[in-house]
Amino acid sequence: MIHIQRAHLHVAALSHAGMSGKNNEDRFAVLSHHLSADDSTPSVFAVLSDGIGGHRAGEVAAELAVDHISHVVAESNGRDPLRIMEEAIHSASEAIAHHSASDNERHGMGATCACAWVIGEKLYIAFVGDSRIYLVRDGKMHQLTTDHTWVQEAVEKKIIQPEDARDHPNVHVIRRYLGSLKLPEVDFRLKLSETDNAVQAQKNQGMTLLPDDILLLCSDGLTDMVWADEIQKTLIESENPKAAVQKLVAQANERGGHDNITVIVMKVPHPHPPEEKQKGLWGWLMGE
Repeated sequence: MIHIQRAHLHVAALSHAGMSGKNNEDRFAVLSHHLSADDSTPSVFAVLSDGIGGHRAGEVAAELAVDHISHVVAESNGRDPLRIMEEAIHSASEAIAHHSASDNERHGMGATCACAWVIGEKLYIAFVGDSRIYLVRDGKMHQLTTDHTWVQEAVEKKIIQPEDARDHPNVHVIRRYLGSLKLPEVDFRLKLSETDNAVQAQKNQGMTLLPDDILLLCSDGLTDMVWADEIQKTLIESENPKAAVQKLVAQANERGGHDNITVIVMKVPHPHPPEEKQKGLWGWLMGE
């Protein structure tokens, strides 16, 4: 793919260490491309990773995850996004596992990842762990991803009730992560409804985004502190993605900021007439 300076979506991102004094073990990247010299279809790829492990190992794992995934995607042709993201995530997982095995102080480190790839108007996602992707459409927010945690499995098996999940002592026990000895199964379920089964959820890949649709990628430092309805309200009421990410991070910190907080917001613009398109996007980038 060919790198371009300006995305075809409105994009903003912010990462904060939180208020606990711990290192920021979150990492993210947002890449904008055309598919090729002969195909000017625009592409925006966003990846977020939350590191796992002590002695700065988590931030190393998250950085390896973002670097490897971004590189594989950027070097691809974008023609098979699910396969490309799977290869990228597996490459990152192997790199983290190798690094962990060669450094005793970083043994057992790992990372989550959440990837959202918008090619033209089509959305593709891939994820491992408990970092999340949401879609806001027509005033309603949908959690597209499913957490790979003990608590999520317990809810699905009706061992605990959904209302008890948030405060359960095992809420952060992750079942699937990058850096494990066995390559993690990359999840491609894109759930638009609670009734979507696994087959239907995967068929939702490549869904068409509409003007004013908002995508949110976030680490659990946000969702642990801010309720879903509050996140939805902030995304809808904010003037632009930059204002949204700033307010969401501030809300999490006001509640205690117990963990690192990373937020990426992408909004689909309204189409402009050719003579107004560049001016409109430039005006938004300049905050006008």
